[in-house]
Amino acid sequence: MIERTFDAPVALLWQLWTEPEHFAAWYGPQGASVPVATMDVRAGGVRHVGMAMQTPDGPMRMWFVGEYREVLENRRLVYTESMSDEDGRVLSASEMGMPEGYPTTTEVRVELEEVEGGTRMVMTHVGVPSDSPGATGWNMAFDKLAALVDARRS
Repeated sequence: MIERTFDAPVALLWQLWTEPEHFAAWYGPQGASVPVATMDVRAGGVRHVGMAMQTPDGPMRMWFVGEYREVLENRRLVYTESMSDEDGRVLSASEMGMPEGYPTTTEVRVELEEVEGGTRMVMTHVGVPSDSPGATGWNMAFDKLAALVDARRS
């Protein structure tokens, strides 16, 4: 679980999570870009995200696919996430070189709550350990999200 408070209204945070062009502006670790973000934000809708980054071994592209399970506007967003190929075919963790026991499908839960001075966001990525590279990536992404929110206020 990662908790952050942003100096922005709930509606803005919701928009940054649910509108592809805004999501693409902050998602992923530092140095990553999101050239593809397709998001049908409704229960049963599909999301497909392509992330590109430079690694010591050269350029790398990662794809993720999932389904929205719960969409409560400005309050709660729940979706599944699996690594996939560019066409959205789910790949097993072992096909992606992940450690033994890493789940093929995880669940992301985002809860937004208005608090004095902004929005409290609690994100839980079920199946991703808090000391994993995935959790580190989320924290870097949320730093980018905070910078984006700050830039919108300026």
